[in-house]
Formats: sequence, structure tokens, C-alpha cells
Amino acid sequence: MDTPAGDKRSGSLISARCALEQGREVFAVPGSPLDPRAEGSNDLIKQGAAVATGAADVVDVLRPILGEPAAPPLAVAEPEALPAPDAELEADGRARIIALLGPTPVAIDDLVRLSESTPASVRVALLELELAGRLDRHGGALVSLT
Repeated sequence: MDTPAGDKRSGSLISARCALEQGREVFAVPGSPLDPRAEGSNDLIKQGAAVATGAADVVDVLRPILGEPAAPPLAVAEPEALPAPDAELEADGRARIIALLGPTPVAIDDLVRLSESTPASVRVALLELELAGRLDRHGGALVSLT
């Protein structure tokens, strides 16, 4: 008979409790207190397991154990400045994309190919149309004008 994931009698939860009792590091991913499947991991956290919501949580706990000083967070590189788009070219590309649209759904890949625009340009034009309430999205990456 299988035990539910949140069952406090599951083998993995028993092993984790034994590890906690022996002073070993145990990690648990917290879950909603309303979800019975998260009962076991939430109970482990109450008993002293370290909360793990990402890899950094595990590294932060293990680094001192391994004798390495805690490293400062990695600096995020500033994105390179994008060249200013040529407004005339951008308007021309947008006009080609809109001209290919109609009430009949068309594949986004076909719009890229037929408009001879970049996929990013097509997606931006479609997003603008969608925000303006002029675009319908259909299954299978199909779009049409409303």
C-alpha cells in the first residue's frame, strides 16, 4: 500500500527525522499549510530542518561545514545597451506583420517567415496588438485579428 507524500510515516520522512536526531543537516522544501501533501516537510522544518527554497539555501548551509567562508552574492552584470532601433524600419516591419494578419488564424512562425522580420520583432508587434485588444491567440501558436 502506497503512503501519501505528506504521510508522517513515509520512509523518507522517518530517515530525515533520524538524521535530525543525529545532528545531520536536513533540508525541506516548505509547502502550503493547507496542502496535506506538505505536512511532512513542514513538520520537518518545525523540528529543525533547514528551509530550502533554492540552491543558494543549500550552499549557504553547507559552505561553513566545508570550511569555506560564505561568499558574497554574485554581482549581476549590467546588460549591454541596445542600439536605438531605426523607427522607420520598425514601423515598416510592423506594417508588414499587421498586413499578414486577418480574421483567419495564422501561425506565428509563418508571420516571421513571410514578414521577413526577426522573431523578436514579430512578438513585439503581436504583444502591442494584444494589449490594444486587437489580437486573438489560438491554440498551436496561431493568432488572428479581432
